[in-house]
Formats: sequence, C-alpha cells, structure tokens
Amino acid sequence: MVFPESKMPGVCWVFLLLLLFAHICDGFYLPGSYMHTYSTKDTIFAKVNSLTSIETELPFSYYSLPYCKPLGGVKKSAENLGELLMGDQIDNSPYRFRMNVNESLYLCTTSPLNEHEVKLLKQRTRDLYQVNMILDNLPVMRIAKQNGVNIQWTGFPVGYSPPNSNDDYIINHLKFKVLVHEYEGSGVEIIGTGEDGMAVFPKADKKKASGFEIVGFEVVPCSIKYDPEAMTKLHMYDKVSSVNCPLGLDKSQIIRERERISFTYEVEFVKSDIRWPSRWDAYLKMEGARVHWFSILNSLMVITFLAGIVFVIFLRTVRRDLTRYEELDKEAQAQMNEELSGWKLVVGDVFREPDCPKLLCVMIGDGVQIMGMAAVTIVFAAFGFMSPASRGMLLTGMIILYLFLGIVAGYVAVRLWRTLKGTSEGWRSVSWSVACFFPGIVFVILTVLNFILWGSKSTGAIPISLYFVLLSLWFCISVPLTLIGGFIGTRAEAIQYPVRTNQIPREIPARKYPSWLLVLGAGTLPFGTLFIELFFILSSIWLGRFYYVFGFLLIVLLLLIIVCAEVSVVLTYMHLCVEDWRWWWKAFFASGSVSLYVFLYSINYLVFDLQSLSGPVSAILYLGYSMIMAIAIMLSTGTIGFITSFYFVHYLFSSIKID
Repeated sequence: MVFPESKMPGVCWVFLLLLLFAHICDGFYLPGSYMHTYSTKDTIFAKVNSLTSIETELPFSYYSLPYCKPLGGVKKSAENLGELLMGDQIDNSPYRFRMNVNESLYLCTTSPLNEHEVKLLKQRTRDLYQVNMILDNLPVMRIAKQNGVNIQWTGFPVGYSPPNSNDDYIINHLKFKVLVHEYEGSGVEIIGTGEDGMAVFPKADKKKASGFEIVGFEVVPCSIKYDPEAMTKLHMYDKVSSVNCPLGLDKSQIIRERERISFTYEVEFVKSDIRWPSRWDAYLKMEGARVHWFSILNSLMVITFLAGIVFVIFLRTVRRDLTRYEELDKEAQAQMNEELSGWKLVVGDVFREPDCPKLLCVMIGDGVQIMGMAAVTIVFAAFGFMSPASRGMLLTGMIILYLFLGIVAGYVAVRLWRTLKGTSEGWRSVSWSVACFFPGIVFVILTVLNFILWGSKSTGAIPISLYFVLLSLWFCISVPLTLIGGFIGTRAEAIQYPVRTNQIPREIPARKYPSWLLVLGAGTLPFGTLFIELFFILSSIWLGRFYYVFGFLLIVLLLLIIVCAEVSVVLTYMHLCVEDWRWWWKAFFASGSVSLYVFLYSINYLVFDLQSLSGPVSAILYLGYSMIMAIAIMLSTGTIGFITSFYFVHYLFSSIKID
C-alpha cells in the first residue's frame, strides 16, 4: 500500500509516540480501580453495602438494624447511576483495620432491644439477609463447607435460626482475615478506571508506590454472648481477648427483648502470593465451563441445520427458477407469467404497506437501539473494560449507550417510514414515538415496582431525585438525538422497491392451520441457542452470583443473531410460497417470538429454581423485571429478523422482471 506523501509525517509521529510510550511503560493494568498500597499501621476503614437476600430480593440499608455506627456519624459514599438503580447504598462503617496489625477490638453495646428491633432482627434473620462489607473495593467473602466441599459466598448472615427452634441468634463477632501482598514498586504503570478515579505510578516514584496491597478479604462470622455490664465499661476500639466461635447455643447471643448486644471483631493479616491484578479471580471463578461450551455446540448445530435450509432455498429453488425464467424468450416468459405459482404470484403485493406501519417503524427503531446497546456493552465487557471492581459500571454504560444510540434509532425508523409511505410526512411523530415507546414501557413498569418498594421501605426503591435525573437524561439527550436521527433519515434516499404494487390486493388462499402458529413455533430455535446462558444470567441477578463470562455471552449473541436471521428468512420464504404476501409482521415475530419463551422460562425459573423466594412482593418484582427483559429481547431479535427478511425479499424480487 502506498501512502500519500502529505500523510507520511503524521503516521511517523504516531508510530514514534507509540514506541516511546511502550518504552516508558513496562506494562499497564486495565480495568478496575487503581492499586492502593499501604504502609504498616496505615488505617483503613471498611464500608458497608445494602443488606440483601435471595429470598425476598428487597435490599435494605445496613443501618436499618441496630448495628454500631461510626464515631463521626454515617456518611454515604458517592454512587454512580448503575449502583443507585441496583439498590446499592454504600455507607462508612466503624470497622477499622491497621495494616499488618493483628488485633481484637470492641465496637459498642446496644441499648436494650425493643419490640420493633427484635421483630426486625428476627425477620431479617429468617429471610436469610446477608451483610455486604467492602474493604479496598473488595467484597467480604465467607467460605463454608458443605458435604466436604468449600463453597464461597459474598457477605455474611445477619443471624441464624437453628433447626427445630423458635429462637434466633445474631452475628455479633467477626473474625476477619485480610490477605496482603508486598509490592516492591517494579515501575509498572497502573492505570485504573475504578470508583476512585485514575492513578499512575511512574518509575521515579518506586518508593512511594511500594508497600502492601490488599488482595483478599475473608470473614468467619460468630455469635457470642457477652456480659453487657462488663462490656459497657469499654470504649470503641478498646482491645478485647481473642475468642473462638462457640458451638453451643447457650454461649451464643439470642435475639429477644431487653437484651443488650455487644459487637466485637478481630483482624488477622496474612501474606499472600496473589498479585493485585489477580485478586478478583477468587470471586470470578468460572464454574460449568463445559456447560457453556455445550450451549455453543448446541447453537452451532441449530445454525448448521438452518443454514442448510437457506442454502437449499437460495441455490436449488430460487436460483433454479430464476435461471429457467431468464433462459426463456419473451413469448415463453409471457406464457409462463400466466402459469406462475408460489412466491412469484405475489409479486404485485409483496411490498404492499403492512398493517400498523407506524408501530412497525417504531419497534424496528427501538430494536436497533437495544441491539446496538447490548452488542457494544457485551463487546466491551468481553474485552475486560467493565470490571466488577467498578460496581454499577455495566448498567451505567448500558444506559449511556442507549441514550446516544437514539440517533441511530431515529434514522432507521424514519427511513423505513419513508420507504413504506413514499414520503417524509409524519417523520416527527415517528421520531417522538421511537423516543418514548420502549422507555415509556420501562418507565411505567418501574414506577409500579417502585411504589411497591417504597411501601416496603427498601433501598431498592429509586429516589425521587434519581427519577428527575433519568427523565432529564431521557428528554435532554435521548429525545433530541432521536429527532436529529429522524431528520437525517428524511434526507437519506428511500429504499426503492424492485417491483410495482397492484392497486387491488390479491386474495390469500385459505390454509388448514393458522400461519401465526408457525411463527410462534419458530421462536423455539433462537431460544435453543440462548436458554443455557439465560440460566447463568438469571442466577447472577437473583442468586447474588458474579457473572463475568462475557466471552461466552459474546459468542452466544453472535450465534443468536445468525439463528434469528436464518429463521426469519426461512419463515418468510415459506409464507411467500403459499401466496401469503403479509410477511412484514410475521418476519418480525418469527424471531421476536423467542421473547415469549424467555418469559415462560423466567416463570419456570421462579417456580423451580427460586423456591426460596418468599412473598407476593418479591414475585411481583421478579415478574416485572422479567417482563422488561422479555420486551427488550422481542424488539431486538424481531428487528434482526425483519431487516434480514426485508433485504431477502428485496433481493428475491429484484432478480425477476414481471410486468
């Protein structure tokens, strides 16, 4: 390749800068919050997140229970949009750690528990609520043994209820183990994108960067009955003797009225070989990799089967018919036109305007927006740009992408509108509808769910201030960009149909079975490529597990797009062959009907896999969020099917000339 002379100096400068940067920087770490190094006896305070439960899915504030509060009062941490929407409420805590200092400390003793506090503690204990603590951006991990196998959990329980007993016991003593790695300051530049911003440690600052990194945070929770009279004489952070977790219930702290609960904790620092970039590996251990590969192999088999059908349609049927037709002379073509059968009979009706054309344009526009958002987010996550260390960044990134992709949605919807109508008249209405259709549905569902959460006093409820922020983002970014996209769509050339449409619609022959039955059945094939990965996604959302196998998810997304396209093309061709020219909506729902099976699978997951989910409030929340997910999947997969079918039909009828 020959570069123009004028561009050569610019290319050389860029190349030289890259070489210089590579020489200066021995390596970099992206993503995650930047590395903190601590010297011995440096003070570090843990933070606390909302209390969560897989039984209710209703998060509550940590300080809604009678826990010890920090000396300077409770202060909320700055939270991003994603954290607020997920119900996270991160506060400071009194739990103080001093680097490499092993100690056992006293926190506080509560006043005698009243009836309300006892009722609340018992309810949170029996609903299996977990306390979520964070140290240096790492969630606390609890390792429990079940049937001789170590099981890792994030957080620790509020309390526990022994079997065959009406009594409940509170966790009031925590044995922390902090894993640290000694960092020598090797001159590696650390570039971060975490909650604390960005930091760079150049080679000149080796001494400043050296110290100890926190690479693990574990806890063993205990319930210990203390003498409240003796404990009240102590002050916060006074030293107490180290204790072992008691096995007998008589030595555990019971939850009942007039009881005074003393809280203590002990810390042990342990040196570890785990390096700072690998500290999240313990949380992100991918289990069931074989199942993921089985899912992909299953999808590939479906794709191969459908690709074979499409291959037969194109090469054996369509090509053969077109070749035979083109080899005839004009008289023979005229005679053949009278004897046409199958898809060639609907040539004068195939591009007839569909029912509800405006709604179709709006749904296609929103589908492009959602699919674009999902694809870009998964690609970025698969390449590691959305670290779990940056809580809420995944959801925040998705919202920002959705807002800015409004310009694409407006363009696609208005251009399709011009193609269907032959005029730009009414484009503003289409653009406004695109901007408000899907967000409006989500807004209505979230508002209903929010009233339920407000009634339950859950931190999962969206604050009024955040409502105004979301509405401002919607009307100040998404709506104007959608209108701009629509305006650009009016200036774009409309897609020209290859054949003319007759004035009188052709009668569609009667069929033995309704065509919609075939359309709904077609959704099973895309669902077959998706359902195994869907199980892992639902488990991560509702069972509090980390989902970070975005590489697999990216492969599944690509396979899903291919299957949706193939299914829609095959179904469209089948309808045209039986002289049914109303293919527009059927092409959309042939692949979009996968959302019906996703929603039914969500109900199946609720009944059989979330058996611990208790109460109608939790079930309504689950079904509400599942409904939003199903609608988003319907719009995105339906759009893939429709666009593929549209260009298939356009290609098919542009290859034949019939007057």
